Amino acid sequence: MDFYLFSTVLGWVGLLASSQGLMRLALPHQDREEVLREMGQLADSPQNPSAFGDLPQRITGYFSGERVRFPDAVDLDGSSPFQRQVMDRLRHIPYGETRSYGWVAQAVGVPKGPRAVGQAAARNPVPLIIPCHRLVSHNGLGGFSGGLDLKRMMLRLEAAGLATF
Repeated sequence: MDFYLFSTVLGWVGLLASSQGLMRLALPHQDREEVLREMGQLADSPQNPSAFGDLPQRITGYFSGERVRFPDAVDLDGSSPFQRQVMDRLRHIPYGETRSYGWVAQAVGVPKGPRAVGQAAARNPVPLIIPCHRLVSHNGLGGFSGGLDLKRMMLRLEAAGLATF
């Protein structure tokens, strides 16, 4: 496993990867120690920034308002087949757009499953790479592991970046 912690304009971000791909992304925290706690025991491991290529620069750019893509391989080992279906569908929500929980439920063949979609999205280990912040409720924002303020900010960043790509 490879681990890396780096700073962005919004705070510290943590990455964890296996040989199959990115396993965990800790969204920005002001306190470096919070990210280390969120990353768990691996925070004691030596950091290996080279294992992540230009991903840290792209994440830093994203939070600075640049329009970037995240086609990176992810390791969803331990996710259920349903969770994988939801994650795959979330990856296809275009930059600067949103989709409802109900829309994703329909797309994965579970039309009465918006709540299940929300539960699967809440278990997304790599927010931003799998853009669960683009998932919204029919009557509002819905939830987000990074908090609603960060979700709003990310959606505004993307809306502002539409004209630059």
